[in-house]
Amino acid sequence: MPPNTTASTGQQPGKSGRKKGRRARLIVLVLVLALVGGVGYGGYWSVSAVRASFPQTKGSLTVPGLSGPVDVKRDDYGIPQIYASSDEDLFMAQGYVQAQDRFYEMDVRRHMTSGRLSEMFGESQVDNDEFLRTLGWDRVAKEEYDKTLSASTKKYLQAYAKGVNAYLEGKDNKDISLEYAALGFTNDYKPQKWTPVDSLAWLKAMAWDLRGNMQDEIDRALMTSRLGPKQIQDLYPDYPYGRNKTIVQTGQYDDITRTFQPGGSTSAAGSSGTGTAGTASSSGTSGLQGQLSGLQDVLDDLPTAVGVNGNGIGSNSWVVAGKHTITGKPLLANDPHLSASLPSVWYQMGLHCRSVSSKCQYDVSGYTFAGMPGVIIGHNQNIAWGMTNSGVDVTDLYLEKLSGDGYLYDGKTVPFLTREETINVAGGKSKKIVVRETKDGMPLLSDRSSELVKVGKKAAVDTAAPDRGDGYGIALRWTALDPGTSMDAVFAMDRAANWSDFRGAAALFDVPSQNLIYADTKGHIGYTLPGKIPTRAKGYDGSVPAPGWDAGSRWTGYIDQDELPYEYDPSRGYIVTANQAVVDKAKYPYTLTTDWGYGARSQRITDLIQSKIDDGGKISTDDMRQMQLDNSSEIAKLLVPKLLKIDIADKDVRNAQELLEGWDYTQDADSAAAAYFNSVWRNILKLAFGNKLPKELRVKGQCLLVDPVNTTGPADATEKVRECGERDADQAQPDGGDRWFEVVRNLMDDEKSDWWTTPKSGNREGANHNRDDLFKRAMIDARWELTAKLGKDIDTWSWGRLHRLFLKNQTLGTEGPGFLQYVLNRGPWKLSGGEATVNASGWNAAGGYGVVWVPSMRMVVNLSDLDKSKWINLTGASGHAYSAHYTDQTDKWADGELLDWSFSDDAVDESTSDTLVLRP
Repeated sequence: MPPNTTASTGQQPGKSGRKKGRRARLIVLVLVLALVGGVGYGGYWSVSAVRASFPQTKGSLTVPGLSGPVDVKRDDYGIPQIYASSDEDLFMAQGYVQAQDRFYEMDVRRHMTSGRLSEMFGESQVDNDEFLRTLGWDRVAKEEYDKTLSASTKKYLQAYAKGVNAYLEGKDNKDISLEYAALGFTNDYKPQKWTPVDSLAWLKAMAWDLRGNMQDEIDRALMTSRLGPKQIQDLYPDYPYGRNKTIVQTGQYDDITRTFQPGGSTSAAGSSGTGTAGTASSSGTSGLQGQLSGLQDVLDDLPTAVGVNGNGIGSNSWVVAGKHTITGKPLLANDPHLSASLPSVWYQMGLHCRSVSSKCQYDVSGYTFAGMPGVIIGHNQNIAWGMTNSGVDVTDLYLEKLSGDGYLYDGKTVPFLTREETINVAGGKSKKIVVRETKDGMPLLSDRSSELVKVGKKAAVDTAAPDRGDGYGIALRWTALDPGTSMDAVFAMDRAANWSDFRGAAALFDVPSQNLIYADTKGHIGYTLPGKIPTRAKGYDGSVPAPGWDAGSRWTGYIDQDELPYEYDPSRGYIVTANQAVVDKAKYPYTLTTDWGYGARSQRITDLIQSKIDDGGKISTDDMRQMQLDNSSEIAKLLVPKLLKIDIADKDVRNAQELLEGWDYTQDADSAAAAYFNSVWRNILKLAFGNKLPKELRVKGQCLLVDPVNTTGPADATEKVRECGERDADQAQPDGGDRWFEVVRNLMDDEKSDWWTTPKSGNREGANHNRDDLFKRAMIDARWELTAKLGKDIDTWSWGRLHRLFLKNQTLGTEGPGFLQYVLNRGPWKLSGGEATVNASGWNAAGGYGVVWVPSMRMVVNLSDLDKSKWINLTGASGHAYSAHYTDQTDKWADGELLDWSFSDDAVDESTSDTLVLRP
């Protein structure tokens, strides 16, 4: 530890935290006994070794580099509130405190973003490092730091890094984290100093997981091996603008001024479709669809940052104006839906200047990422804000005609830009790779996997395309590969005092593009869509891979910030964002994406708010919390009336069917009806769609007898072949999300659709083309699937027994030895909620019922009295496996509870358990 420590090290319980501290000590003793007994690596770790990395939370510490003392006040859940007298001291202390709690997590993140995981975990991560080096996140982050960020942002990043490094100074690995002690048995790895670029690169990882429709672009291309254009269109229906409301409902685009004007008429101004983006359908590039299985293999293996490799990313955020609330001031709610990780991707904290002035400008509290200064989502003394992923299309894949000298572009061969990268491997030999990029900065992803050669070898292209030779390559155009200003935006939002300040800050938030909602203590509410959003030439809409040899397929520019949709104080008195369409495409000239979420969650939230208003009620903080926990299934409302009309002869299946009688469509953890319905839904999807998709989209290891591709004879004249799925279970299709709700809704009245085909006896002869026959088959299959999983007695069934959350440490908890996984992981929790519900505990219907993504945190901000705001995290403040604060919020999170969120000096003092003073 650093010198001049005036209190004993280790976490000190205080007030009501004493019971948690005793429990933590007991757990530590159990761990030590197991280790002494020879479990694990066969080594001996003492109690002091296990506790060595726990942070000091009381007394004082000398931290060289501070200009004055800093107070760190922690509550019973270990959540820190930092008080300083200068900006630099504030962010230096933030770096120190986050490193106390989460440095191992921070270190893994920076190795991921820089493509250096092999340095920590060895040869198994080389392929991931190759792909990440090809993307070059850390190179772009360094360019941002050198060229685009403001001087003040650089100063804050430097101060943060100084704080992290002050924490690391003089510490051995075992003093930092239990995981480092484990790595020490196989690796002589030693953490390096933190740099400002390490913090910036994390924004690139966040942008990657929130990148928009790249996965849909891949999937549509893969589908062409078995499905025709009309069938693919069936599986990607149009957004239901007439049923599910967009985010922006008022205002219009002005063709003359080329700006978006909030409020006023919602008539057809700006609906002519003019502009540079183009709104053509994918038919213009349909010939470029091909096999992208190699790219999918790479994406499946890539570690996630905040999402599920780009799939299933969602979030809820909404704001209600004071005229509809019991306080008379706005209420703002947010719950981002991200991958479940341990520790949580979020870190709660407050950053307070003792006196706000030009020298010290911040008084802000909320959620941030360990490894980044500032607060990402939360509130300051004047405003509050939330985020959901906008889903706008900021990535395009390009097929490139390769030659020995470069690639074909506009009739000429253009040389690649190249760089050599060296990947150092723990316990092995280093590896050199060459990264190739086009002249406009598009990395050639196909260089990273031999499987990607399939793209060029099998892609069907238009007759005007150049000869494929040995195949086409794949390059990626992505806004995050250009230097940006998102880090500037974080600090600008943290100190914004009003709507004008907030809009100015949002304009800096270029990547990833997020839906930003707003409320302030003066009573105003708003929404704005920021981001660097590309425009495309006519005939290209980003829905399928484009021909890289055609200069006309390149992006034509970016939508100006003044042209992007926003709302301010709409007359309806609320704004809802939940990944639905931002604005009606008939009233906006640019194509933002072809792949919105379909609005099941957003419309349910809208209906809940509107019903409260229509009943003459006022909305409270707890009403907002209850809305976050809404478990209603929209697809159940559509299907159950049909399922109950089907005549079932088998008594056991009929007993299961009777569970649906009188069911209110609520997916509570103890609901047997929810368990049975979701199993029926899963089997409907499998029978109607999953078994008809190409192997690249189906679950790995699940095999079917299928007709060969591209056969010309009658189906019954061709011998079937055995084909096995290739995709990870949590990435496979059909995933059962609200796109599939819309697919089924559109087919419900076509009872003889080919999609309702159910083959008999494993072949096509005698196959049924009947919706209700397929539904009956699904009900039967579901009954026996749940019998195998939950037992024959339906009285013992419950949704929570199927729908369980396991929290896993994202490195050694997934890849380490079994004993380490036992030490680091937690769970299971039986959860309510489900896919595309407001309480979105997501599961992948193709892969199973286990929880894949979750509301990663929940918050409700009360703009009338900020101290009456509420919040909760998925896990806890600490990343130390046997800290009392490792998962001390998870039980409450699973039960839908929220914690008090202290903000004012008096409220923070009242809730403080431990105080640590950092001294110069």
